Amino acid sequence: MQSQQQDQGAGPPEEASAKRIALIHALAHSPGPVALEFERQWPECRLMNLLDDSLSADLADAGRLDEAMFRRFQALGDYAAGTGADAILFTCSAFGPCIEAVAKRHARMPVLKPNEAMIAEAAKLGTRIGLIASFAPTLRSMPAEFPAGVDIDCELAEGALAALDDGAGAEHDRLVVAAARRLQQRGCGAIALAQFSMARAAEAVADAVPLPILTTVGSAVAELRARLLGPAARPATSSRE
Repeated sequence: MQSQQQDQGAGPPEEASAKRIALIHALAHSPGPVALEFERQWPECRLMNLLDDSLSADLADAGRLDEAMFRRFQALGDYAAGTGADAILFTCSAFGPCIEAVAKRHARMPVLKPNEAMIAEAAKLGTRIGLIASFAPTLRSMPAEFPAGVDIDCELAEGALAALDDGAGAEHDRLVVAAARRLQQRGCGAIALAQFSMARAAEAVADAVPLPILTTVGSAVAELRARLLGPAARPATSSRE
């Protein structure tokens, strides 16, 4: 596990808005998009990154969230809380129940799953949601988190994560755009990118598909800002069109 503390923005730590946010990642591709989104929406934040890039591989091998995985998430949450964080944001979308257990354990602070804010935002759109992931287990766990009655159509951007692992960012984005076009053709009224690592493709998707484009990272940062600074700090929408 790697730990890195980052001070972002010009605001001094004593400012009320200079909250300390612990970011917990399962993919090495996630910290970059999160840092960019905080810089865009909330540059005064102090970010601390924790990365365990074995989580996704171990989940894929196990095929389920076992007790050992729950213990690992508890340890990650305890460590983050012990650093004095004002909130914890998990960026790994296939571990919902483990993150919920951390939230119950640390109820004094906001503990967000990566997708919960986007799900709430998508549900308010009142249209069929095209949900894209590049990690197949995400599409097995995430649809159940949407409120009953929300129409969801899932699409795997097959090969996109492998492309990102190989350093082929443009190929990753092309595969995500292709998945979005397939969902548009199937009648979806909005596109939701299920993983933080996919946020890099949001602009390309918005250019190719004339629909609202939601990212987990955009919605999550907006939600954290509102919870820690008050409802007036929340933007009207985090979608890109």
